[in-house]
Amino acid sequence: MHNNMDLLCGPGFGVVAGLGCGLFLGWHLRARFSQTSKNPMATMGNGTSEESVMGEGGEFKMILVVRNDLKMGKGKVAAQCSHAAVSAFKQVQHRNPELLKQWEYCGQPKVVVKAPDEDTLIDLLGHARELGLPVSLIQDAGRTQIAPGSRTVLGIGPGPADLVDRVTGDLKLY
Repeated sequence: MHNNMDLLCGPGFGVVAGLGCGLFLGWHLRARFSQTSKNPMATMGNGTSEESVMGEGGEFKMILVVRNDLKMGKGKVAAQCSHAAVSAFKQVQHRNPELLKQWEYCGQPKVVVKAPDEDTLIDLLGHARELGLPVSLIQDAGRTQIAPGSRTVLGIGPGPADLVDRVTGDLKLY
């Protein structure tokens, strides 16, 4: 016969205790993190509803729009896109770190597309701002290939994929 102490300290007790602790910890962490990530753009104060803020499947991305009419070389485009990505990152890091965490969790997706001219870039900038998306417009210093002050790349996001696609969904890949 087993006494009560054998039941509490027997070999199966460790397994049961471990499962119980694991379930409790998982439940606690899920509840904690799901509350903080329900509306990642809430701190931007753009007034959009939760349904329109969350990207499709909760995905986030950044789009880099390159002016095609400037005929920049590959290295120049890469440098200008890098400027836009870093600028957007720093902006969101300061204004909405929770949104940044969501984008990082998605793998930091970045897509490069092309716009035909500066007017299109400015139109996209206005539309993105209307939706409350972070934007970064890069102007070149003019030390190499193009005129000083030329607007070269527009960074949009990181933000919910469905909102970003409302602005750039019709543009072709670069």
